[in-house]
Amino acid sequence: MAFSPFKFLQEVRSETAKVTWPTRRETTITTIMVFVMVAAASIFFFAADQMIRVLITFVLGIH
Repeated sequence: MAFSPFKFLQEVRSETAKVTWPTRRETTITTIMVFVMVAAASIFFFAADQMIRVLITFVLGIH
C-alpha cells in the first residue's frame, strides 16, 4: 500500500469543505466569554488564596 501525498491532500480538502466554520459574531462572542471566565476565575482564586493566607496566618500565630 503506497502513500500518495496528492491523494491525501485531496481528502484533506474534501473533509475541510464539510466543516461548519463559526461566523465572525460567534467567534467574537466566544472570545469575550473566555475573557470573562478568565477574569472570574482569577478573582475567585485570588479571593480563595487570600482567605487561606489569613486562615493559615491566624492558625500559626504569625503576625
